[in-house]
Amino acid sequence: MPHFTTSDGLSLSYTDEGAGLPLLCLAGLTRDGRDFDYVAPHLDGVRLIRLDYRGRGQSEWGDPATYAIPVEGRDALELLDHLGLEKAAILGTSRGGLIAMVLAATAKDRLSGVALNDIGPEIGAAGLDVIKDYLGRNPPWKSYDEAVAKLAAAMPAFENVPESRWREEVERHYRETSGGLVITYDPKLRDVVLSDGAQPAPDLWPLFDALKGLPLCCIRGANSDLLTAATFAEMQKRRPDMIAALVPGRGHIPFLDEPESLDALRRWLKMLG
Repeated sequence: MPHFTTSDGLSLSYTDEGAGLPLLCLAGLTRDGRDFDYVAPHLDGVRLIRLDYRGRGQSEWGDPATYAIPVEGRDALELLDHLGLEKAAILGTSRGGLIAMVLAATAKDRLSGVALNDIGPEIGAAGLDVIKDYLGRNPPWKSYDEAVAKLAAAMPAFENVPESRWREEVERHYRETSGGLVITYDPKLRDVVLSDGAQPAPDLWPLFDALKGLPLCCIRGANSDLLTAATFAEMQKRRPDMIAALVPGRGHIPFLDEPESLDALRRWLKMLG
């Protein structure tokens, strides 16, 4: 995988595939560009660019204090600069959607549109508690086989997911070692997120409102505890032109290859022309 060097000297990994509309894919908090493996084969006419955040995936680990949304947003813009792109649309999953909203408020001229995957300007407390519980910790499972056997029960918000998909998930996001499964990101990310959580939560609605004028899509898992139904409804109220899709049998986060997800993304991409 290619790498580029950020302005503060960190080597970050990315992929750049296909031709057409530049689409920058930004993953969830602990994840990386492989999150978009499921949707990639279904998106025609796009140049699919995926970034591994600092401290995640194949990117270099850095000062944990820089594992912050403003810095990760700067990294995203520097990747566009590295690729010689003036603008790109952003498909942001969870953390990636928050980064997209920050960029809409600070560098809107670099964006051609935004699609949010199960994220909004209010974070459900129940979903945040789940993240805090596992963040930065290795899972209890000793092997891929054990993880696959137990993951469905551990993820009740996800319905009718074949065993093959759970295997893909665990093999993408953990390393199997003699001592058990190991996370593939800097565990110090936990300290940063928990420290941020000790501060009063900021009002993120102005960041959502900054998306005004940009083609917008939002996909919500019907069982999501992070993007609540109330927040999703308020987003639609504020942006009645937003393409909104509810994915049944999915929690946080939809895989994005569900029929509802693909229909929404394709309609959004048509808006981008």
